[in-house]
Amino acid sequence: MDQSNRYARLDLSESDLLAEGKHVLCAYIMKPKTGHDYLASAAHFAAESSTGTNVEVGTTDDFTRGVDALVYEIDPANEIMKIAYPVDLFDRNITDGKAMVASFLTLTVGNNQGMGDIEYAKLHDFYFPPEFLRLFDGPNRNIVDLWRVLDRPLVDGGMVVGTIIKPKLGLRPRPFADACFEFWLGGDFIKNDEPQGNQVYAPFKETIPLVADAMRRAQNETGQAKLFSANITADDPFEIIARGEFILEAFGVDSDHIAFLIDGYVAGTTAVTTARRRFPDTFIHYHRAGHGAVTSPQSMRGYTSYVHCKLARILGASGMHVGTMSYGKMEGERKDKNLAYALERDSIDGPYLSSGMGRHEGVDSDYLWWNECTSASGIL
Repeated sequence: MDQSNRYARLDLSESDLLAEGKHVLCAYIMKPKTGHDYLASAAHFAAESSTGTNVEVGTTDDFTRGVDALVYEIDPANEIMKIAYPVDLFDRNITDGKAMVASFLTLTVGNNQGMGDIEYAKLHDFYFPPEFLRLFDGPNRNIVDLWRVLDRPLVDGGMVVGTIIKPKLGLRPRPFADACFEFWLGGDFIKNDEPQGNQVYAPFKETIPLVADAMRRAQNETGQAKLFSANITADDPFEIIARGEFILEAFGVDSDHIAFLIDGYVAGTTAVTTARRRFPDTFIHYHRAGHGAVTSPQSMRGYTSYVHCKLARILGASGMHVGTMSYGKMEGERKDKNLAYALERDSIDGPYLSSGMGRHEGVDSDYLWWNECTSASGIL
């Protein structure tokens, strides 16, 4: 069923779409299955992710056609497909009118990637117009706040030396806290490994007070501020809140030395938003477990590391654990580092759309902390 007459408009200009500011633009690498026309499959993809499907429907009216997703550019030789999604397609909160990353992902990387005529499709870039962008939380804490806690200069405050206590599982509360203390005698930042939480051999409510005491002792001995990223990832938003509140109480006067680690891929957008809104004055450290399954260049579906980083910032994360991206144990490409580094900037050129990819070399940080907080143009 060829739906290109309705869901494709190759006469549309990207510059006009950007100027009008009424569409979210998405760029994919897409390959149809053998025997399927590229434009027809692209139009089917757009239909499935907006107002249509693969059969005629009986509830379409003129208004419905006005919010169709439209294929506006294709390059079959390079497998590039671009789709314009009207911003009105995306869900809004009934409580405050804000928009949702969950809704964006539902439409743009939903069932469309696995349809019968699609060999593969992967989201490589996207653009939110400024008025739509304002409907997302964005970060409330950034690298400048981190430097302030460490009593560093607020411009070019220098490298933050961090580590992850290993083994990631198996340490009981006292050995874990002792390891924190020893590292803090020379380093700045310790991250909970993402599986660490409330294991039976390391109860959360026993471990956290010991770590808080280790931080106080290390700060007293060195005369330097220290940082701890505590894992509060959970299925239940109320569990996330309970863990966060307990941590802040345990650290007391040092509560501003805390980041909350949220495993944003496995726990989802709800977990990140819960932490961002309940704890607006705390750093949100976005961990991206799931790279091997979705964002790795080995995966031909899902979305790229760049898209993942950008969504984390839109959700309100202060920074993202990007890993060493092909220079360590994780799969990756050299350009992945540059893409992550580019997200520190307010105005950048993406791989397929404006506002995305940086042209920077030699970035070896294991973490990415945003330079700028929420602004209309800050995360384009």
